[in-house]
Order: sequence, then structure tokens, then C-alpha cells
Amino acid sequence: MELKTPTPLQSEHQALRAGLANAVKLEGRTGNAARLSARLIERHFAKEEEFVLPPLGLLPALAQGTIEVQMAAAITLAAKLHDQLPDLLAEQRVIVAAVEELMAAAEDEGHPELVEFAERMMLHEEIERQMSYPAAILIGKYLQLRLKT
Repeated sequence: MELKTPTPLQSEHQALRAGLANAVKLEGRTGNAARLSARLIERHFAKEEEFVLPPLGLLPALAQGTIEVQMAAAITLAAKLHDQLPDLLAEQRVIVAAVEELMAAAEDEGHPELVEFAERMMLHEEIERQMSYPAAILIGKYLQLRLKT
């Protein structure tokens, strides 16, 4: 079974990138904050798309009790996530600070749609921290036990 990022998570990353791509075109403090946020998010998303999100694609099969040897690749990715979790969480703190600046600048410069967008970005980071990261690590640990690797 191939490790594949769930489509809704791919779509969410694409939507957040698209929102930032529009915001970086702005001038002033809002544009500057958007450009910083975009740089930080791009590096962060690249890591997530490499080793956090693909194991999550196994959840439906695992929930049905399906275990296949090919799923063992998720063990390696989950171990990488476990090892890099402190760095990812530190990156998230920096991202949230940048997005808070984007929100403040957008509010001050009259871009209410970006205030709402910034709130969605912060919620996204919170969901990753509280749900996606732990779930991906648990998938790896579960498979390690079930496949006895």
C-alpha cells in the first residue's frame, strides 16, 4: 500500500499557499508580513509533506484492520517526525508569530479578508500540533508493533 497524503490535507496546504501568494503582492506592512509568513510556511510545509502527512493516508485502512508489509515505510517517516518534532514545534512558534504580525498588519491596513485568512492559518498549525503530528507518530508505533519490525 502506497503512502499518500490524504487529499483534504493536500488541498488545505494548496489553499493556504494560494492565500499567501495573493497576500505577498500587497505593499506595506501587510505585504512584508505575508512574505515572511510565506517563506516560513513553505519550508515547514515541505517537511510536513515529506514525512508527516503521508502516514496519515493509512488511517482509513488501519481503522479497518488492514495491515500490509508495504505500510512499514510509515514507521521510518514517523521515526523521522518523532526525531524532528522539537524543531517542527519551534518552527510553528515562529510561524504563529509571523502570522500574528500578518493579522495585526492586515487589520491596521484594512484587509479584513487577510485577518480571517491568518486566523485559518493559525488554526491549521494548531490542528497539526494537536492532531496530525501525534497521529502520524502513533501510526508508526502501531505499525512497528503489528509488523514486529
